[in-house]
Amino acid sequence: MQSDTVRAGATPPFGTARRIRTRSIWAVALFAASLPPAFIGFGIANATDDQTNLAMPLAFIFWTIGLLFALWAAFPTLRYWDGLPGPVRWLGALPLLSVSLFLSVGLILGLFL
Repeated sequence: MQSDTVRAGATPPFGTARRIRTRSIWAVALFAASLPPAFIGFGIANATDDQTNLAMPLAFIFWTIGLLFALWAAFPTLRYWDGLPGPVRWLGALPLLSVSLFLSVGLILGLFL
């Protein structure tokens, strides 16, 4: 039966670990690339009355593309979790976990500030 081809503990297709590593690395790089424009954008917004700010949309675009790469790495990681080596498992899950952690901290800080 075709639906039984992907079961728990099944070995992932060839190249899955490499694709997960590549996507995770891109996600982390894009998340890191969104930080400098965000800091510059907040500085421009707080220091001047000029509301024309290209840094914040740029930071949001980098962060959104990083989120897409994180999701793109997380789906095959979770699908083949039992068949992947330990370091690849955590490398595939790390970008999405870090995004959810920072969003949770941001929401909690937003409630109290």
